[in-house]
Amino acid sequence: MLIRDRILKGEIPLGAALSRRRLAAELGMSLLPIAEALQRLENEELVESRPRVGTRVCLPTAEDIRERYEVREALESQAARLFAQRATVRERLDLEKMAEHMDAMFNRCADAAGDRDFLFAVQSYHSEFHQRIAEGTGCRALRQVIEKNHVLIFNCLFDVAAQRPPLPPHFHRELMEAINKGNPEEADHAMRRHIRYGLETIVNVIGPRAVASGTVRRIK
Repeated sequence: MLIRDRILKGEIPLGAALSRRRLAAELGMSLLPIAEALQRLENEELVESRPRVGTRVCLPTAEDIRERYEVREALESQAARLFAQRATVRERLDLEKMAEHMDAMFNRCADAAGDRDFLFAVQSYHSEFHQRIAEGTGCRALRQVIEKNHVLIFNCLFDVAAQRPPLPPHFHRELMEAINKGNPEEADHAMRRHIRYGLETIVNVIGPRAVASGTVRRIK
């Protein structure tokens, strides 16, 4: 979806007003598909509509961000536990290769700070990497809950909006090394550390914007 991609790339920032007519003109579409797209984004909680304010990109409070990360941590730490127990040799090897490529992409981010398309590609690959861990659990319900709660979409949104500092050079490789040892407890702890890394930076950068803007309604 074009509007979602523009939000996740940071082209439309958090808290930005969204005019149906302006978007229709920019994208060369009629008002109906734009309205339908915004409704879908509102259902995903990326967009909100408020009386006398109109439609805008959601601007999360510090508490919103922490709660999103708590949900992500609960879901993905369970995925790491199950992957450690159930993944096939092929799935483990594939995720190790993805982790290496993921780290190489993240290590290039500092040199591509102004390239929104590249940074979006990195975040998209990052989402795929974590989704593949969920798929390797063999638990369809868990994978679907992660998708339904838009856990990885919000991770991308917050990372881009906060312009989080560079990650350690082998951040994802070390995660997969821990998970692939096959110890559920170690996999759980590794994923929790992985998800919590940089959270305070994101909260401290984005959280005050909601206060400054007078946001009163929190993301559901």
